[in-house]
Amino acid sequence: MPSACDSPIEDIEDMVSFNDPTPHERQSSRKSIIPRSRKNKELLTDEPNVNLIPGTQKIWMKTWGCSHNNSDGEYMAGQLASSGYKMTDDPTEADLWLLNSCTVKNPAEDHFRNSIKKAQEQQKKVVVAGCVPQAQPRMDYLKGLSIIGVQQIDRVVEVVDEAVKGHSVRLLGQKKDGGRRLGGARLDLPKIRKNPLIEIISINTGCLNACTYCKTKHARGDLASYPIEELAERARQSFQEGVCEIWLTSEDTGAYGRDIGTDLPTLLWRLVEEIPEGAMLRLGMTNPPYILEHLEEMAKILNHPRVYAFLHVPVQSASDSVLMDMKREYCIDDFRRVVDFLKERVPGVTIATDIICGFPGETEEDFQATVDLVKCYRFPSLFINQFYPRPGTPAAKMEQVPAHVKKQRTKELSQLFHSYNPYDHKVGERQNVLVTEESFDAQYYVAHNKFYEQVLVPKRSEFKGKMIEVDIYEAGKHFLKGRPAEDSKPFTPSIAAPLEKGAVSGLMQVISHRHTHLKVCIWVHLNI
Repeated sequence: MPSACDSPIEDIEDMVSFNDPTPHERQSSRKSIIPRSRKNKELLTDEPNVNLIPGTQKIWMKTWGCSHNNSDGEYMAGQLASSGYKMTDDPTEADLWLLNSCTVKNPAEDHFRNSIKKAQEQQKKVVVAGCVPQAQPRMDYLKGLSIIGVQQIDRVVEVVDEAVKGHSVRLLGQKKDGGRRLGGARLDLPKIRKNPLIEIISINTGCLNACTYCKTKHARGDLASYPIEELAERARQSFQEGVCEIWLTSEDTGAYGRDIGTDLPTLLWRLVEEIPEGAMLRLGMTNPPYILEHLEEMAKILNHPRVYAFLHVPVQSASDSVLMDMKREYCIDDFRRVVDFLKERVPGVTIATDIICGFPGETEEDFQATVDLVKCYRFPSLFINQFYPRPGTPAAKMEQVPAHVKKQRTKELSQLFHSYNPYDHKVGERQNVLVTEESFDAQYYVAHNKFYEQVLVPKRSEFKGKMIEVDIYEAGKHFLKGRPAEDSKPFTPSIAAPLEKGAVSGLMQVISHRHTHLKVCIWVHLNI
């Protein structure tokens, strides 16, 4: 008689509530799942193969995309490490590749697909995660692969366990409690921070928009926010682990709370209470419609000494006609009102924005309106994207702007952006900056001032994780350079020593290694 394992299961839905097992319980009990065995004809032997014992393998993880995706990656790495797997930075020595994808642009998905092919060529086990497989799990190149859905990252260990054993498992369900969609996996899961000094907190998932070019909506879905106290607790724990900077992230931070009866300013005022002196909070991307009603409070918050005076507000186009075709739900005057108000009320505020060049139907007049907007505001941080039609989106079915025109407009706007230097007037200033990372060329430490402008400082070990006072002596297109003020001393904002790089945050006090737990269970059983 055939067993349950002989029955192929494409998707295993995971509907959970707050009464379900906690991460502590889930890590130790390993709730059973039904895998689908791959159709291969490997010879079975009685001799155990240590390489097939889950938890003994090395795993290499690659993440593409936004800070929300990076946060998911940190959580997945933490759970795997706390369960015995070894995370490695060397893909060649890894037994399994965990590929965490981004669906915003074609090139990102191309890199993801090529990485799958490369892994298979090297006989590596493969598990995929992120927005691409969540939105399109039945793509040909994903056949036979295990998938972790964007709301299922708390079950990454189960999926990897099965992949190691040669099974294919797909967890793509939504988290729900009493029928209400939740923000995602619990925030108290173990994680490995890419930078031990920076905590990335996802405050909500999904959004309220239906932009015609966006594929991320297909993966992340509608808005679902985490409760304020859960977010405050996560921030509190992070500072207790030596973090000195918090990034808030989501697909649209401005929409936070609209599904649970609260709003972004209420959350931010609560989080500010948890931030130690000298530590900083950076707010993530917000679309214009939902920040408009909170401008007064947002200005007060951005002026707070422990909050960066920085806001990322994507405009995408300065043409109302194009914005309407994009279904962006605002007009260009709304965007101007946001920028003008914040510039007036928050002196020196940094406004970053995004622009799409060559959206379907964009005329030369439409494009010139966008050029004029950039000339007017001279954004110090500008993300310029040539339009790529994403499969399955309404914009992909619209009449496309010719490729050479899109390319030319992207080039013209890029040239305009590089024609001005936004930081020249800062030379000679004395600034307080928070040092959090190393520059790409490893020649400097990277710090940020109150306006989240990048300041390069001397690479001295005593500066890492400290607030220092510097004199600005040079300005580039994307950076400032500062030398430590002679009469100042570094200030330590952290209330505890940061974790070592690669250390697991969160649940280290729990006995989570599967083999330790197994021995305890056997001992208990024998003594009953």
